[in-house]
Amino acid sequence: MRQFFKFLALPVALPVALAFGTAQAADYPSSPVTMVVPFGAGTSTDLVSRILGDAMSQDLGQPFVMENRPGAGGSIGTVEVVKADADGYKISMGTVGTLAINVSLYDNLPYDPQADLEPIALVGYTPTLLVVDSDSPYNSLDDLIAASKSGDGLTFASAGNGTSGHLAGELLGIESGGQMLHIPFNSGAEGLTAVMSGEVDFMFYHPVAALPNIDAGTLRAIGVSGADGSPVAPTVPAIADTYPDFNLVAWWLLAAPAGTPKPVLEKLYGAVQTGLADDAVVAHFEKNGIRPGKLKFDELPGFISAEIKKWGDIANAAKAQVD
Repeated sequence: MRQFFKFLALPVALPVALAFGTAQAADYPSSPVTMVVPFGAGTSTDLVSRILGDAMSQDLGQPFVMENRPGAGGSIGTVEVVKADADGYKISMGTVGTLAINVSLYDNLPYDPQADLEPIALVGYTPTLLVVDSDSPYNSLDDLIAASKSGDGLTFASAGNGTSGHLAGELLGIESGGQMLHIPFNSGAEGLTAVMSGEVDFMFYHPVAALPNIDAGTLRAIGVSGADGSPVAPTVPAIADTYPDFNLVAWWLLAAPAGTPKPVLEKLYGAVQTGLADDAVVAHFEKNGIRPGKLKFDELPGFISAEIKKWGDIANAAKAQVD
């Protein structure tokens, strides 16, 4: 008899839970929302987060407060969101690194991006630029590859283990057969500084952060990671022109703690879509070669699954792993 009542109660509990989530969404947000940026200030993820957060704040009527929590390939900031209350008041600006690459790269990753997080919306995506110091002897991809095959090879920087820049460098080494040693930094800004100082030889990084230095004459772009090139660097050749299998783009995707009510997630999804149409966001994206995300809400889980497999294949081929 108790089992009978137990199962009888399930259909009743579900509408009650849905009603609670809907009521929660009606009042959401009633206080500021914290957006955790798992990389340092001034990085491409930070810049995208701030401009989108401003637009979402205007739409939802509450401030979006940025909290930079860099380290461990974005894992430190991501775990903070995983452990937060599932109420929509602490969310993460996830990246291809934190939500896809890290799964294969870390043996003891302290979170599962599919089980511990709820995807909110794909924000945008962009190819990365292969950049060298403006005084570097490498004026083309061919120059760089030739140097990587002589002497002790070359070094490349990234914004941390598990970032798209890390695996792009690893893939270039696989495709070219050159010797390329990865040097991870705590942020993309630190990595770019190391390239400009000559501490490391090259780096793959997002146009949003690299372009100001290229325009200032302190960096030189010699390749684009996406097969279609970049609209903001139309004269820079795609690496796929030399290595046809080389086609990588980085992306940003907002996520919330697992268990966040679906109506709250959908409200945030709507705010992202409104934000992506904001004039300031559109201008920023166009200026920096970022294409806005177009996925529907229910397409997000499948997208993450496919990306985990794609980047996992690259990590495995490169034998890239972090203890």
